[in-house]
Amino acid sequence: MKSLHRWLLWRLGRIAITPWADPGETACLVEYARNKRRLAEIGVWEGGTTKMLRHVMASDGVLFAIDPFPGGRLGLSYQRPIAHGEVRRIPNGTVVWLRTTGSQAASDPRVVTAPFDFIFVDGDHTFDGLQADWEAWAPRASDIIAFHDVIGEPNQGSVRFARERIFTDPRFAVLKTVGSLAVLKRR
Repeated sequence: MKSLHRWLLWRLGRIAITPWADPGETACLVEYARNKRRLAEIGVWEGGTTKMLRHVMASDGVLFAIDPFPGGRLGLSYQRPIAHGEVRRIPNGTVVWLRTTGSQAASDPRVVTAPFDFIFVDGDHTFDGLQADWEAWAPRASDIIAFHDVIGEPNQGSVRFARERIFTDPRFAVLKTVGSLAVLKRR
């Protein structure tokens, strides 16, 4: 019922939707997403980061917003209408919604046609989930790929996978880390 309550508060204008990342992480994402033309965000939730990315991307940019939006106790996703409503408020570029996991979205015909100059991965934070997203999206990154929740508790699945595989991948160099966020650039 928490999700329904939050949705009602949002509909009544009682809560603001903001990025889940802390202010430093958000500023870092803005820095690297600014004026990018082909972006992907894996893990939309309520759309706080999605609307921020849409705001700073190139005016002719395309942002792929990817999230399975799983249903809650009643089988409904209250995050989905919040995300769509929030992102719709930003009149910049185009947003393509894909209601699926990050790894499954990578095989969508609209995704495989061209590389992405900015990818933000903030979906499944398990070791296996991040591995699936990494294997699906690293080949599609032509410039920047950023990951949330990959710096921190060493036993957390996403942190462990990042340390073992992402940060050691010779195709990418770590540009910046802020909080739990890491930004990499293709070499």
